[in-house]
Parts: sequence; structure tokens; C-alpha cells
Amino acid sequence: MPCTTILVGKNASYDGSTMIARNDDSPSGQYTPKKFVVVQPDEQPTLYKSVLSHVEVPLPERPMRYTAVPNAVEGEGIWAASGVNAANVAMTATETITSNPRVLGADPLVEYQPAEGDAPEVVGGLGEEDYVCLVLPYIHSAREGVQRLGSLLEQYGTYEMNGMAFQDSEEIWWLETIGGHHWIARRVPDDVYVVMPNQLGLDAFDLEDALGSQKEFMCSSDMREFIEKNHLDLSMDGKMNPRDMFGSHDDADHVYNTPRAWYMLRYFNPHTKVWDGDNADFTPYSDDLPWCMVPEKKVTVEDVKYVLSSHYQGTPYDPYASYGDSSMKGAFRAIGVNRNDFLSVIQMRPDFEKDNGTLQWLAFASNAFNVLVPFFADVDETPEYLSNTTKDASTDNFYWSSRMIAAMTDASYDKSLFHMERYQESVMSKGHELINRYDSLLETETDETMRKVLKQEANQKIADMLKKETQDTLNKVLYELSNKMKNAYSRSDA
Repeated sequence: MPCTTILVGKNASYDGSTMIARNDDSPSGQYTPKKFVVVQPDEQPTLYKSVLSHVEVPLPERPMRYTAVPNAVEGEGIWAASGVNAANVAMTATETITSNPRVLGADPLVEYQPAEGDAPEVVGGLGEEDYVCLVLPYIHSAREGVQRLGSLLEQYGTYEMNGMAFQDSEEIWWLETIGGHHWIARRVPDDVYVVMPNQLGLDAFDLEDALGSQKEFMCSSDMREFIEKNHLDLSMDGKMNPRDMFGSHDDADHVYNTPRAWYMLRYFNPHTKVWDGDNADFTPYSDDLPWCMVPEKKVTVEDVKYVLSSHYQGTPYDPYASYGDSSMKGAFRAIGVNRNDFLSVIQMRPDFEKDNGTLQWLAFASNAFNVLVPFFADVDETPEYLSNTTKDASTDNFYWSSRMIAAMTDASYDKSLFHMERYQESVMSKGHELINRYDSLLETETDETMRKVLKQEANQKIADMLKKETQDTLNKVLYELSNKMKNAYSRSDA
């Protein structure tokens, strides 16, 4: 899936939280309805079978409860996408990334081959459909997440290149697959943020640490031999650059991938580097954009939402701009595109008990025209407004209401943007207000059962507020779009 990821270390965030966030996007011309659910231990399979690749994986005993954002329509597998488990560990999977022919020739992807004639079926490896279900219910730290996923990749392989993030309250780890069975991972430094479009991102790697103490890096056990045998190290100074070794530098990257990273870095570090003009340090075409940077100011949830909704505001590339060179508008693939399915921001707050410290913020449909809403993650069920997504369009659920609002706002941009801005500010403000109110109630409640009741109650009140605000905005943008119909006529009957 084409997606965009941001990771924020605890010393780079405004409140000491670790944050992992990702847009989940459908392929071009497709829109995948999503829902927000809780998976209970008795709902977790003991033998997992992938729908797409047919691979079967036996699963450990005693899985934990976890939240997930799976596909709402059956047929292509679970695609659980993003969630938090009962041990307060989170995962987002996946960011589809790129590779090159040298890597894929040395370790081919494990692709499914259907039976044909006398030739039997050959099962494929693991993919985005599978990872969260196979890993998240069984891990107790971000580091454990890397280790479990790494062992699964080495055993079963993968049929696609992907990047995945693991998070606990202290650490964030980022893992990238290399060919069919290999992988590398890096701990995100506490004082930085990371930006990831759809290409292999790591730009530095310490192989000695990864194969030794594993303090900041991890990798496949045979990575040294794999690199040496296939002559993958392209460095002239002995400093490994995974992006050069394992990634791509295609012309398509300069339209589809690097501009997204450029815009996000430009937003968080506007003065650190020169981003525009003839003397720019970095441009949308730069292959050496930093994987991570120390931000100029602390990063908020609102910042994360803004950049993951970007359509290149303030640049010549904004398709909605009413000024500038029209030939440059829409030149690059935006972050907030029409085929965003959801955005999840998982925020692990250090100032609260573990059972109410983690919030899972969610937005559905196109991020340029939607709202981000917080929910307590340590719950047994999610509000119906977010879990009852249907195959057919309906105003009874958040996903389809969000998609309708986005399409109408886009089509009546000049008149509806005002309503969208008010909608976004109102929902975000009221979401913060309700979380703050229930944080205060939870400060004095020690009974575990009652704490659970309060968190469930908070989530429902947030969903009720969201439904009311969403319906009100839908009414307004529908009115504005109706006024722009081509068959409009000003004279009316007396």
C-alpha cells in the first residue's frame, strides 16, 4: 500500500510521548473502507492462514488483546494495520518501500504461485495483510516486536518490501525488509523525528552493533555475509548507507516519494536548512534527504496531523493554490491524497498510568479534509460509529461520512474550506477537552473495573461528539456544493 509514516522520539515531542503515525492509502483508483475494533484473545487464531499468499503460520499460546484498524469488507484478508496491545506496545504496518534489482536478484521475494497443470501450488511469504495479527498480540516491548518479526521474515519470507514501526513508552524501532528474507532495524533516537515516504529510508547503519550488542541496530543474522557475497556495500569511506545498498534512486522517486519527505522536513526544520531556491541544501529531487532530524521545536499531535494531510501548502506544487505557475500545481504526489483510508497516531503519554497513558488518534478518508480524534486504547470495545463501517456508503458510520465530506469539500473548495477548518478545530479541541476531563476522573479512581468503565465512557462521549460535528459539517458542505451545480438558476418562483 502507498503510505506515509512519521515517528517522533520522546524528547522530540511536546509532552515526552513517543508517537508513531501512518497514513494508510489505497492503490490508485481504489478506496478501502476501514473500521476501528478491539481483538480479544479468544478471537485470535491459533493457526493463521494468509488470504493472499496462502502461507500458514502456527501462533503462540496466550495472545493479548489489541486494537486494530482492519479492512471493513472481507475478501483480501485482515490488514489490521495499526494497534496497541494489552502490554502497552504498539505497531504500525506497513509502509511499502522500494528496492533494487541487485537485492531482489540476491534474495528474491517469496511470491505465491497458484497450481497450474501438474505443478502444485507454491505458497508465498508474509505481507502487509498479515504482520500485525502475527506480531502485536505476542510482544511486550518495541524491541521484542523487531525480534519476533525478524524471525518470521527469516523463516517464511515476504513477497513485498515493507517498513514497520514498533513502539513502547520508552523506545521506537523501525524495521525495513531487504529482499525476501533479510531485514534491518534501527532504534529511533529520542530527540528526533523520522519521515518515511514509500522508499527505503535508513541512511546510516552500524553493522557491528547490529550483529553484536544490538544497542541501537538489529538485522538478519547473516547480513554481513549477504552484503559481502552480493557486493552490496557501495560506500567509498566504509560508512554503510542502506539507502544506497538496498534502496532505489529512480526518477519515479522524485515525483512520488522524495517530495513528501522534503515537505515534512521543511515543515519541522524551516530554518535549519535551505529548502527552496537556487541555493537550496535540499529540494524535492534530493536523494540524500535525512531520514531523521532534531526538530526546531517540540512536535505536537496537531503537527503530525498537519504534515500527514499536506498537499504542499505554501509551495508552487499545491493543486488548490489560486496563485503561481499553474504548470507546477500537482506536480508531485501529495501526502493528503484522495485515497487516504485512515490515519493513526499512537501517542504514549508518560504522565499517566499505563492503562490510560496511550491514546490512539484516528482519522478516516482524505486527510486534507478530515478530522483526527483521540480514543483511549486500553478498552474492550470501540464505539459503534467507528466499528460499524459498511461496504456501501452510509452516513451511519465515520468512515463513509468522512469520505463524503472530503469529496464534497474538494469539489466546492473555495466555499467549503471555511467549514472544514472550523470542523477540524472544533473536533480536535473537544477531543482534547474530553480526554483531559476523563484523565482527571481516572486520577482518583483505583478500582480496575471502574477505570475500564470510565475509559469506555470517554470513548463513547468522544464518538457522540464526533458524530454530531460530522453530521453538521456534512450538511454545510452539501449545501455549498449544491449551490455550485451547473444547472443552478437564480430566479425562483414567488
